[in-house]
Amino acid sequence: MSSRDGRYIMIFNGEIYNFLELRADLEASGIRFRGRSDSEVMLAAIERQGVMGAVQEFAGMFAFAVVDRLEHRLHLVRDRMGEKPLYYGWAGDVMLFGSELKALREHPAWSAEIDRGALTLFLRYGFIPGPYSIYRGIRKVLPGSIVTFQLGSSGSEPNETAYWSARQTAEAGAAAGSWESESELIDELDRLLRATVRREMIADVPLGAFLSGGVDSSLVVALMQAESPRPVRTFTIGFDEPEYNEAGHAKAVARHLGTDHTELYVRPAEALGVVPKLARLYDEPFGDSSQIPTFLVSQLARQHVTVSLSGDGGDELFGGYDRYSLAQRVWSLLRVVPRNARRALARGIQLVSPTRWDQGLRFVGLGQRAGRRITGDLCTKSPGS
Repeated sequence: MSSRDGRYIMIFNGEIYNFLELRADLEASGIRFRGRSDSEVMLAAIERQGVMGAVQEFAGMFAFAVVDRLEHRLHLVRDRMGEKPLYYGWAGDVMLFGSELKALREHPAWSAEIDRGALTLFLRYGFIPGPYSIYRGIRKVLPGSIVTFQLGSSGSEPNETAYWSARQTAEAGAAAGSWESESELIDELDRLLRATVRREMIADVPLGAFLSGGVDSSLVVALMQAESPRPVRTFTIGFDEPEYNEAGHAKAVARHLGTDHTELYVRPAEALGVVPKLARLYDEPFGDSSQIPTFLVSQLARQHVTVSLSGDGGDELFGGYDRYSLAQRVWSLLRVVPRNARRALARGIQLVSPTRWDQGLRFVGLGQRAGRRITGDLCTKSPGS
């Protein structure tokens, strides 16, 4: 889509949740729109404020490319948390970019050379962290960043600019906080969560949610149902193995909230049948076993809805994994120990390898319990997170 004056041309993947508010503000300044899309609102905001100014007002998940025909620049922009992927790199004298590596592979100039350094990172972390990708010369735009190319300069290095930082945002919020009580914090968190879920429920296609019964997805579904006049469509994956199955918890949450719930119990053969598809689905190596139930619950949901919300990040933010409560219990014992003694203890702990600690925790049962909780909540995890 091009801007009204033809200066900017944009390719956009994603959704801007606050585009109606942005549109109202732009209309108040005299701008008139031809249609009702968020893409047109984005272009109008970029016309008025430039890419850097506009992107800081966008609330959503997005990856987009904007050509500035006046300044002869190409800007590649990714959302704050990196929900939408965005790859780029040179293939000879051709600059390629796209939200999926499989799109780049379609170009005639493409040369698929594995980056052995990135492969090493995968073996270490279980995924390939940005800005690297599995292919040599192909990089990821980092979350909250803009990568800018000067057009006409074949093979030149781009300029990378961060427009948002999670650390700086958290530090600024802590410095500015003037909360007098825990109840005020809870009320403010409730307000923010409700406003966010309300925005994300605006859709012109059928909407549902993944539900595992854990902290993260249950919270999202509860807020969705509070905002919806009809039962929310919820979906979950179950397993016959009790140590991995949380379908019962999900069903209890769905019954309590009054959702329109659908569940699918997965047999071993069905899970194994997904394995040959993984390389095509995920573009590059991804070592988390959540990829199998994620595909299956997405496939189940797609039979009924087009868009589904999930609870990604909820357990990390709200302490939903056993290891967080275990850490609190350990800290309650250690905090009374003098700091010098704690430092000496820390040095001693570091003398033992993580593998040995894992083996010891499993022996006393702690590692096994944490593992069950982590695995049981996998169906809320989504690709690209």
